[in-house]
Amino acid sequence: MSTKHSASQPLAKAIQIAAKAFTACVLASSLSGCAALTQPIDGVPANRLPADFYPEPKNELVPVDISLLSIEPPRDYQLGAGDILGVYVDGILPYSQPNSPPTPPPVNFPGAESSLPPSIGYPIAVQDDGTLSLPLLEPIDVDGLTLDQVRDAIRDAYIKEEILRPDKARPIVTIIRERTYNVVVIREDAASSGGAEGGTGRDYAASGSTINLPAYKNDILHALVQTGGLPGLSAKNEILILRATKADKRKREEFMRTFYAYREAARLDPCACLPKLPDDSTILRIPLRVKPGVVPALDEEDVTLEDGDIVYIESREREVFYTGGLLGGGEHPLPRDYDLDVLGAMAISGQVYGGGQMGGQGRGGIGGGMGGMGGLEGVPPGIVYILRKTDCDGQIAIEVDLKEAYNNPSARPLIQPGDYVILQYKCEEQLINYGLQTFFTFGIADLNGN
Repeated sequence: MSTKHSASQPLAKAIQIAAKAFTACVLASSLSGCAALTQPIDGVPANRLPADFYPEPKNELVPVDISLLSIEPPRDYQLGAGDILGVYVDGILPYSQPNSPPTPPPVNFPGAESSLPPSIGYPIAVQDDGTLSLPLLEPIDVDGLTLDQVRDAIRDAYIKEEILRPDKARPIVTIIRERTYNVVVIREDAASSGGAEGGTGRDYAASGSTINLPAYKNDILHALVQTGGLPGLSAKNEILILRATKADKRKREEFMRTFYAYREAARLDPCACLPKLPDDSTILRIPLRVKPGVVPALDEEDVTLEDGDIVYIESREREVFYTGGLLGGGEHPLPRDYDLDVLGAMAISGQVYGGGQMGGQGRGGIGGGMGGMGGLEGVPPGIVYILRKTDCDGQIAIEVDLKEAYNNPSARPLIQPGDYVILQYKCEEQLINYGLQTFFTFGIADLNGN
């Protein structure tokens, strides 16, 4: 046998093995391996998608000035129904005989939760109609008056009725307890001890509190401070205020009846798109993050809370996206205060692709990874589909080419709640990986055997 013939034999054998490997991988891909053929997704390239299908960016939003959530107290406390005053009038309250030594007034110390200083006098409550009832006098209207004005009004009344001489009329008026407003705060950002279903690893339970806010502190900011502060990351970046007045309750009930009657009527048409629940005009929504330069239109009446009002902080439990394909199945929460693009979604899923290295090897069947090649890197997957819901229970598939996404930030669509992010190989990428895996699994063994 000639030397030339001996040298060409291994080369011919290698070519023969490569041909067999190529034939095997084409056959395998046509049967079950190539998702681009067996599970095709009709996608629209991201650069052709109308802007209406993209969510509003959140990166540029800034926190609102939280001082807008509080009311400015007056310079001097103004009295109203529910205030309890400490009143002392020598000889009248308490009553004493003429020429008898004066009785010292009682001293009242506030509770630990109060910011008021100690007061003196006998407790007299301001009535619901804003009047103050004192011995030997007709009720005095004190609604909206300051302590100094009330003291002068009491002095003038006793002098006018000739009960006290001007030189003896020196009443003392202090405040023992401020009027309070009973407010309900419901928060859905309190973490419970149990595990969450659905794979997020979180479980947030609603917590309710009934709090009493002193006058001029009965605003949204004080209600939040007393119940845990601003909404946490598990809650929406907004606050809902439901007023407790009968008129507002009736409006909300009528709003819901009208909406569901309209929705039931729409069900009679099989081609109709069922309407979504619109915003209720009786519910005040206060955003906590806004665009730069935007100031929420809030006045003092909006942020003031009255008896029975409800402060409601909603959970973000539905603000999640899902992964599939080579990323593996999972449910993941979306960030609240910043944008998440398609590459960030892949990173959150725990998979790293790039430079020929694929995390989570072996997910795609025979060509899902190169784990059997002794560390030799294969071709990484190159296409991502974002399945996004549209109105009327529709769907659009956004096709993202990863090569373009790696090099062009504008080619990375933002993820919005409810999206499905599915990573796949392009057909040619999977064919190459089939061929490489087949060759290095069987071909080298054949060559070594000869």
